[in-house]
Amino acid sequence: MLAFKTPCLKEVYGFGKVEKRKVVADFSGGEITSDAGLLLISTVDRTVRLSQQIAACFEDHRDPTRIEHKLDDLIAQRIYGLIQGYPDLNDHDQLRHDPLFGVAVGKLESRHTRSAALAGKSTMHRLEQAVNESKDPSAYQGLSVNPEQLRTLFVEFALDQHSIAPARMILDMDVTDDEVHGHQEQSFYNTYYDSTCYAPLLIFWGRHLLAARLRPSNIDPAEGALEEIARIIPLIQQRWPQTLIMVRGDSAYARDDLMTWCEAHNVDYVFGLSKNERLLRITQDLVASVENDYRQRKQLAQDCFEKHLGKDIVNEAQLQPLVTPALWYRSVPYQTLDTWSKSRRVVCKLTYDEKGINRRFLVTSYWAEAVSPGRLYCEQYCPRGEMENRIKEHQLDLFSDRTSAHRFEVNQLRLWFSSFAYTLMQALRDRGLFKTELATAQMGTIRKTLLKMGARVRISVRRVHIAFCSSSPLRALFDKVYQRLIAATNTG
Repeated sequence: MLAFKTPCLKEVYGFGKVEKRKVVADFSGGEITSDAGLLLISTVDRTVRLSQQIAACFEDHRDPTRIEHKLDDLIAQRIYGLIQGYPDLNDHDQLRHDPLFGVAVGKLESRHTRSAALAGKSTMHRLEQAVNESKDPSAYQGLSVNPEQLRTLFVEFALDQHSIAPARMILDMDVTDDEVHGHQEQSFYNTYYDSTCYAPLLIFWGRHLLAARLRPSNIDPAEGALEEIARIIPLIQQRWPQTLIMVRGDSAYARDDLMTWCEAHNVDYVFGLSKNERLLRITQDLVASVENDYRQRKQLAQDCFEKHLGKDIVNEAQLQPLVTPALWYRSVPYQTLDTWSKSRRVVCKLTYDEKGINRRFLVTSYWAEAVSPGRLYCEQYCPRGEMENRIKEHQLDLFSDRTSAHRFEVNQLRLWFSSFAYTLMQALRDRGLFKTELATAQMGTIRKTLLKMGARVRISVRRVHIAFCSSSPLRALFDKVYQRLIAATNTG
């Protein structure tokens, strides 16, 4: 963010002496930015044309002769602000004066001598109101958006990042809580999250975000999941008809309509399944075997302990770390009494330790001959936990929880802007950060390490000179990322 000159403040701040030299400070530094790394983001954006593609999903009804801020400039400014850590519209009343943001957006001068080059909070607010569906057809609306085109853009953009069709795709679905603190439309108290919130549904393909659907929190956790899957998967199959697709989620998605749709469209699935009395009874015959396995492991550990240490009495606290829990898997056919239309394969994971027996269940479309129960649980289902890291990046690093507008549709658009900021950061990670120390870093770490760089900005008639710190330890990394992005821009 720009450090402004403030003519009314003439103080000089003293900080003692260093080697007989006085240490003084003032606010006469001129145009200094803390966001110089945004140059890399704007370079990625020019290559992948994300801001332009988003703008194509809007309609601009403004008088072209009176437009100060182009639509794609507004969208870029909003997304760049989120990426650099400025989530609120009020932030843009200061950011509009930052020449580095002007360079990134591509606009350094205003048509009006008294105005800043970039848009302020009021103009950015009107951008978010593009979803305002007025009941009065005569009401003026400068901007409008096509939500379906935006939803489709997430999928098509992710597919465009791969020139070769993958052999297999795994789509992860999950819900998170988006706590609110006002009178937002369709916000309700949720007992599970113990807060008044929204419950957005997110769908990821690895690190690529395919869908971000804002939902009230008083609905079924699986509400809208089938609609999103039925929208996304045909787009993938149309582009890559030979690619195998698997859908993965927790027990909230083990619904007959979703599984039936997957079976009818050649899509595999692995979902968690809540335990019930029938499932426990079906797998009860294995409990004694698993317990006996654990007792044998414990006895073997005790014998080894006594043999090496020569003790007749072994302390439980000393023995416990040497005993591994007994772990068994089993596949069983299962059909609910009322809700499932057919019998399906259920996998049970049984573990036994000092706390007793623990059973977890999955339901899957994979036949037992194709994937063993142990492999299915460990290799196909458990990796879905990685999606939690993507949700944290989306929500904490890119502020997708800033849904503080009153109208639900506006909050959905805010969620999409944060989602596109995530998408652009992922493009930077894919194109510039591979095989670097930041290749797998969280987006908040990438921002703090690479994007929040201080620099002096000098603007003359012929050029804009951005001077980084000469002793910056990030110089080699910045150079590597820059060279990669420029090469991608030239080839693109």
